[in-house]
Amino acid sequence: MSVRPDAGTLQGYFTADEVRAAEAELFTRVPAGVPMQRAAYGLAMATARELRARTGGVAGRSVTLLVGSGDNGGDALWAGSMLRRRGVAVSAVLLKPERAHAEGLAALRKAGGRVRAEIGSADLVVDGIVGISGRGALRPEAAELVAGIDVPIIAADLPSGVDADTGAVAGPAVRADVTVAFGARKPVHALAAAWCGRIELVPIGLQLPEPTLAALEPAAIGAKWPVPQAIDDKYSQGVVGVCAGSATYPGAAVLCTGAAVAATSGLVRYAGTGAAEVLARFPEVIASQTISETGRVQAWVFGPGAGTDAESGKRLAEILATDLPVVVDADGLTLLADDPGLVRGRSAPTVLTPHAGEFARLTGHEVGTDRVEAVRALAESWRLTVLLKGRATLVATPGRPVLVNEAGGSWAATAGSGDVLSGVIGALLAAGQEPRWAAASAARAHALAANLAAREGNSAPAPISATPLLRQLRAAIGTLRALSG
Repeated sequence: MSVRPDAGTLQGYFTADEVRAAEAELFTRVPAGVPMQRAAYGLAMATARELRARTGGVAGRSVTLLVGSGDNGGDALWAGSMLRRRGVAVSAVLLKPERAHAEGLAALRKAGGRVRAEIGSADLVVDGIVGISGRGALRPEAAELVAGIDVPIIAADLPSGVDADTGAVAGPAVRADVTVAFGARKPVHALAAAWCGRIELVPIGLQLPEPTLAALEPAAIGAKWPVPQAIDDKYSQGVVGVCAGSATYPGAAVLCTGAAVAATSGLVRYAGTGAAEVLARFPEVIASQTISETGRVQAWVFGPGAGTDAESGKRLAEILATDLPVVVDADGLTLLADDPGLVRGRSAPTVLTPHAGEFARLTGHEVGTDRVEAVRALAESWRLTVLLKGRATLVATPGRPVLVNEAGGSWAATAGSGDVLSGVIGALLAAGQEPRWAAASAARAHALAANLAAREGNSAPAPISATPLLRQLRAAIGTLRALSG
């Protein structure tokens, strides 16, 4: 199997169709039943580890399998037979007994497993109801069973009731503590991480295509993050201009500019009416009142707290008329929604950073259940880079795989957090990084800073605001760089 050129830099997520095609190819190379045995063994080992971690042992513990009619049910049954041979009391609830996987059921019964109508008393439950071909919410019988579970759940491949490709949840669904992914990570594992819990990948020998959805590996981000080299000076490392905030919203100016200061070691110039507040917090910034007085920069950030009046529109138009990379956020997106012609024909790199509401204003429609397709379509239509915010932040650039950053939580869902993110992206653009990488890497550092801030000085995570997030930004970058060795 050849090694992809992005090996070590990207973690791919593969759609149900892509996985099924890879499985079909695998079946031509290995004996029948081998892929299921590999998946079941990985599921059994993950379940045993979880039993040991939660109860202190494996033998003598109890596991109930929720078994549907597809191959996921077969995976669960075979895994149950393996657990039974390790002394686990295993019971199976068959949701469609007449369509249960015959060989897997026979193996479970031969090992001493039981079939029962109720979940009963169990230390863990394994969700093998539906697999990647499942669509829609859980059926009523399954939904009733799942609703009554009060012990940890391990999902086979994906939580049943959650769409494999979009992560959409249309009704009752399993919320797993651990999901054991077979052969490949699927989009659901990033787009609906809150439903998946911890992800464990079990290789089964799939040969996968180039991914259309991927995440930058943290170590690869750290290795590429711009830091001063021996011959650098403050200008050679990139000068970013920030036009954000106002006398009415000076905090946006402080947060956005402060993030640019923290992200790289070059120079930050500020243009706007929040200069006094910015300089009070960050005296290293060079501030002016207008864009024309700002001086030379290598990239611009416009929008947070900048206002949506005619004067703000003129400033945005002035910035977009340059041939420099530009990040447009917040109020700038509102202005673009009224006049998209300002940016749609632009040849210089441009990054838009909408949340769901801003996306709807830009496009005239809601994001919908397929967030990946929505952000890809906007990027292709407007010919620029779009970062769609969320716990799973998505970055789309025409003709390239969509990048996803699963934040691991929603600590960054706080006022002013987006101002920090746009400042980081702008600094990376000024340092010469391509828009797609800059946006996705900024999202990773931003999420890590939020997680660090939530744990700062606490024995357990606690709510944060944008200020402690900004305070942890350098520590987050340092963590990423340490991962690169």
